Amino acid sequence: MPPALVTRGLGKRYGRVEALADLDLQVEEGELVGLLGPNGAGKSTLVKIAVGLVRPSAGSAEVCGAPAGSRTARGRLGYLAELFRFPGWYSADELLALHQRLAASRGGEAERRELLELVGLAGERGRHVDTMSKGMQQRLGIAQALIGRPPLLLLDEPTSALDPAGRRTVRGLLEELRRRGTAVLLNSHLLSEVELVCDRVVIIDHGRVVARGTPAELSHAKGVEIDTAAGLRTYPEARREDVPGIVAGLVAAGEPVYGVRVVQTTLEEAYLEAVEDSGP
Repeated sequence: MPPALVTRGLGKRYGRVEALADLDLQVEEGELVGLLGPNGAGKSTLVKIAVGLVRPSAGSAEVCGAPAGSRTARGRLGYLAELFRFPGWYSADELLALHQRLAASRGGEAERRELLELVGLAGERGRHVDTMSKGMQQRLGIAQALIGRPPLLLLDEPTSALDPAGRRTVRGLLEELRRRGTAVLLNSHLLSEVELVCDRVVIIDHGRVVARGTPAELSHAKGVEIDTAAGLRTYPEARREDVPGIVAGLVAAGEPVYGVRVVQTTLEEAYLEAVEDSGP
């Protein structure tokens, strides 16, 4: 199977503004990839090229082996934009039925029921969009993006309007999609959510990839903290492999040890370091 999404040397210019420059990216089947970067970094341009709304100035992009923007590629992806608006007079069921017709899905009522249950709206089939909270509309938007079981899902800030319970629902949904083999490119400013759910992270700035890897690979040690009878002791330069020797020394000196923690940078800290190092 070809990758769900692959870009090679992708570039996009708007006049003198270089939105993307020689960007290489790959999202495999069933992989959840977090796309991070400051405002104006090129994230939205990348997503619009993948969807087919924007044509690249250089390089190429493919969706499941088909050129981005082609009819075949569009049929293999689902998309939820950050700013979307559904007809307020439609019920949840009517809205999904409309998008089934647009996507030529033959899933019928069974698909609509399954999707509403998947996003936690099983009891809201008849509820009109204009009576829903922003969070409910967000989850309904994810349901419409999943019509036809596309192998690639592009989500732009899908948890921005959700409360903690709603974000947990979406995390569970993303984990289920991974189990089904659906690939997801998740554009989000909520780094804690990305860190919890994504297999890999790609950080871009000024149209270029400035860091990539798993959340664990992007973090690094920040020392060791040891809880003792005398209080919390910190060893800023220590690493995981130093812990046994430190603990043995404290115990030999007669100091009780109650807990040990190896401190790691968070994804937020790794993100800020990568963006700051990329320069203007």
